[in-house]
Amino acid sequence: MNIIRYILRRMVLSAFVVVGVTFLVFTVAQVVPSDPAALYAGPRPSAEQIAKARVELNLDAPLPTRFLTFASAMATGDFGVSYKSRRLILEDLKAYLPATLELAVFSTAIALLFGVPLGVMAAARQGRWFDRLASLSAIASVAMPTFFLAMLLQLIFSQWLGVMPLSGRTSREVGITDPVAQVTGFLLIDSLLAGRPAAFGNAMLHLILPALTLASYPAGVAMRLTRSAMIEILQRRHITAARALGLSQRRILFGHALPNAMGPALTVIGLSFAFALTGAVLVEIIFAWPGLGRYVSEAILAKDFPVIAAVTMVVTICYVVMNLIIDVAQALVDPRVALT
Repeated sequence: MNIIRYILRRMVLSAFVVVGVTFLVFTVAQVVPSDPAALYAGPRPSAEQIAKARVELNLDAPLPTRFLTFASAMATGDFGVSYKSRRLILEDLKAYLPATLELAVFSTAIALLFGVPLGVMAAARQGRWFDRLASLSAIASVAMPTFFLAMLLQLIFSQWLGVMPLSGRTSREVGITDPVAQVTGFLLIDSLLAGRPAAFGNAMLHLILPALTLASYPAGVAMRLTRSAMIEILQRRHITAARALGLSQRRILFGHALPNAMGPALTVIGLSFAFALTGAVLVEIIFAWPGLGRYVSEAILAKDFPVIAAVTMVVTICYVVMNLIIDVAQALVDPRVALT
């Protein structure tokens, strides 16, 4: 019963977050020094064209009415039309969002795959050379700027070694000779569904470098959080009893200690996914990745408010949903969480 009440409370708080972001986005749009009607009317518009655009965009309505219209449109997924391209924003999101989500999911998996086991092994070897080396690597991965790491990986693996593609989501040759029909928008999944192993391998190669770049920071965080939690758990009585019974070190670490450290591991999942979504802007620009990052950066330069608002709301909803899932998972793993 406590867990159900906790889940309902978290859902209400999540809804408040979405409403607050909606109000904040609308407020920022009103104070930005730009004229949406002039941008919508096209290059060098006349006064009549600007006035007509103002009516079409409902900019002559009272401010509360405009906010209610904006909020209801965001709630129904009606993001409107881009001022710059005159394309439906929803159609653009269907094309760009899967690319960003694919990158975010893959980078989160890499961060957990490296960060959590390193944290476990560092805790088991506390104070030894492996612990110091792993801690130093975690600090370096957290401290290194994303743009520098991206360019460093490009220099090493693309320019010097020539084993990884420099940019893009797939090679132009593969896109022409072995095209993959878009079903889910996730290129790896679509290539498997279409039975195109060459396209899958090519897409995987293009995904590795940007995913490694995004995974660097959360992997360091995962390592440090897991190490701290494991050090505390390894001092508990049931771990001492397991050692007295002669259980192997591997079974003690991964079978008895790590399940008790799942709280920090679940937190890392949420942090990694959120960092991948919000930090993808710079990475997508450097690697020419056709995702939301490049899409919204071009909209910011053009002051295309509907695109900026739509991307902000989509990222907010993804972040809120992920955090809600993590909170529910933590409450199921540790029922004491539901009492807080």
